[in-house]
Amino acid sequence: MEINMVKIGMIVGDRYEILERIGTGGMSDVYKAKDHKLNRMVAVKVLKQEFSENANFVSKFRVEAQAAAGLAHPNIVNVYDVGEENGVYYIVMELVEGITLKKYIEKKARLSVKEAVSIAIQVSMGIEAAHNNHIIHRDIKPQNIIISKEGKVKVTDFGIAKAATSNTITSNVMGSVHYTSPEQARGGYSDEKSDVYSLGITMFEMLTGRVPFNGETTVAIAIKHIQEEMSSPRDYVSEIPVSVEQIVFKCCQKSPDRRYQSMGELITDLKRSLMTPDEDFVKMVDPDEDGSTKMISSGERQKIKRESVNRDGLEEAMHLRREADVKKSANKNVKKKRYVPEEEEDEEEYPDEIEYEYDYEEEDEDEEEDYDPKMERITTILAVVAAVLIGCIVLFLVGRAFGIFDTGIFGQKEEEAAEDETPKEKVQMTEVIGKGEDEVKVALLELGLTPEIEYKESAEYEQGIVMDCSVAAGEMIEEGSNVILTVSAGSKGVEVPDVVGVTEAEAVATLGKGGFPVNKTEGHDPYIKEGNVVTQSPEAGSKVPSGTAVTIRISQGPEISKVSVPDTIGRDESEGMAILVEAGLQMGKVTEVHHSDPAMAGLICYQSYSVGTYVDAGTVVDVNISIGPEEATYQFIDNIAAPTAQEDPNYRSGTMVTVTLMADDGTQLYSTQSSSFPIPNPGISGIKSSTGYILFQYVNVTEGSSITHEDGSVTTTEGTTETKEFKRAVQFMEG
Repeated sequence: MEINMVKIGMIVGDRYEILERIGTGGMSDVYKAKDHKLNRMVAVKVLKQEFSENANFVSKFRVEAQAAAGLAHPNIVNVYDVGEENGVYYIVMELVEGITLKKYIEKKARLSVKEAVSIAIQVSMGIEAAHNNHIIHRDIKPQNIIISKEGKVKVTDFGIAKAATSNTITSNVMGSVHYTSPEQARGGYSDEKSDVYSLGITMFEMLTGRVPFNGETTVAIAIKHIQEEMSSPRDYVSEIPVSVEQIVFKCCQKSPDRRYQSMGELITDLKRSLMTPDEDFVKMVDPDEDGSTKMISSGERQKIKRESVNRDGLEEAMHLRREADVKKSANKNVKKKRYVPEEEEDEEEYPDEIEYEYDYEEEDEDEEEDYDPKMERITTILAVVAAVLIGCIVLFLVGRAFGIFDTGIFGQKEEEAAEDETPKEKVQMTEVIGKGEDEVKVALLELGLTPEIEYKESAEYEQGIVMDCSVAAGEMIEEGSNVILTVSAGSKGVEVPDVVGVTEAEAVATLGKGGFPVNKTEGHDPYIKEGNVVTQSPEAGSKVPSGTAVTIRISQGPEISKVSVPDTIGRDESEGMAILVEAGLQMGKVTEVHHSDPAMAGLICYQSYSVGTYVDAGTVVDVNISIGPEEATYQFIDNIAAPTAQEDPNYRSGTMVTVTLMADDGTQLYSTQSSSFPIPNPGISGIKSSTGYILFQYVNVTEGSSITHEDGSVTTTEGTTETKEFKRAVQFMEG
């Protein structure tokens, strides 16, 4: 199938004008385009040819992309349209001006705790909206998170990962195995909790500047996700508070049942960590303990009753009723043991958490039987109300199907809805000048803002006092924005020494002498020798309070941009393409050729780069596909001699002979007439049979004669003609 290439200036879908290419990835190219129908700028993501030619992938991709197009959230890169034109498959998305979180982390070495948590909250809110619409991302990583120029965090590429992982193309084609969950690494079922795991790994990288699991191959990294315990982010950055450390640990549990069960739970803990970072409030889940049978106290039972009245509680009430019935039935037959609180609680006091001592007490069946008639009445009333509501909903849906309830709201066009944008929440900036650093941090966090600290020596302000701010008091500012605070380092602030370019050991020693704790991160740098310091924060020469931690970034040397060519020999075309794409390469020209091994028919028998050769990422690798062994061919390169005496004693030189060269398969190879022999080599090649023959056809003529006898009589003998035909066998030469 001939695939038309996307070119600058062309119109896609009769409305999207391609303006420029703004990005490329393993699966697709991204273009900036103008939507002439709605007069707005959009991003058009075009699938690369190798994926567009995979019908199974394209089908699944379109279904998932169309589902993602139904999402609309401030923290999601919205999908507007999905289409195909002349073999070009594309999706149209919201155009976000900004950089990926991956590049942002690389730029800053690592993020502050407050900034990392703020970004994680926004990412979680976007993912939560998708999960509420039964869409799982499956490829959460910093490369798929964009930070706009306005500071808004948005998640992209919803739907594309599921299409890929449903095919022979592995999930690693979509991106890095560094962020995949253990269940994905095993190739098993993945759900919303897989996204929780990947977000936990992303948080680890934001906080430390590195990923927790690394290795030389994707398989090695995947095994670490499955088997190895994750190290604490505090091992790399000691200032990370315990609450954030525990949040990351809970996200990255090997068992999905031990993780946060929803993004809502994670968001609650992330917000709480901003307010009380040093409080160890994260509750680790033990599925075995949770699954054990526990009896509830009368105080808890009364609390559940009251809460069930106040909520839309049909499900809760029915669950409680079933629990009470099961309990009653069980107690009629068997004496049960129950957990007893260390101290009996007053029924009017219901703490959020109750600690139980695991003491057992025998209880008579009469004491255990606890049926409540009020509960039955509540359950009955709620059941009736629910039935009425369900009836109203069914009536409404039926009426709408027949056009009875059509309104402007439900008839709103999709394109008009796409234009709606969620209004951005804004808060009023508080006065911070002259206040203490810690006090100001708490005030800004309560407003939903993210403080960033810069230190400056000052004789006017005491150490730790805010003396300048990037946002004026009273100014309206969008929630989640960063606010830069300039804090006094005092009149005797300590100057940070310059350690950039020196070895790690030298840097640690120098900073240690100055009383600066050291945090370390790693990163590739093409100019700084491996093991030496690339950057430091705070910068050299700045005045900071004594004891301020200095973060140094250690060079890992130049990043290896070349990739090793994998082995595709013996694989079919689609599998070979997946192997090359996973390695960061592209499949180029595919040529069908003959191959001597019959077992290689239909498989790749040649690749243009040898296995193990290092080439630039994105290099095009041409392959040959075997169409089976080539049939042997032969040639005839001899002169053709005249009939011999053994072949025809009556043949006379000069006789006109018709000479025909035939292959034994019946193919006529050559034919001529000649009276002069030998006939020069006709030079015939490509003969499919190894043997053949030369057919000679001619007429032998005998002249008449007269004999005169002694008696003068004459006897005349008439001349004769004889048609002669015979074959001379030949063996053709291979060639």
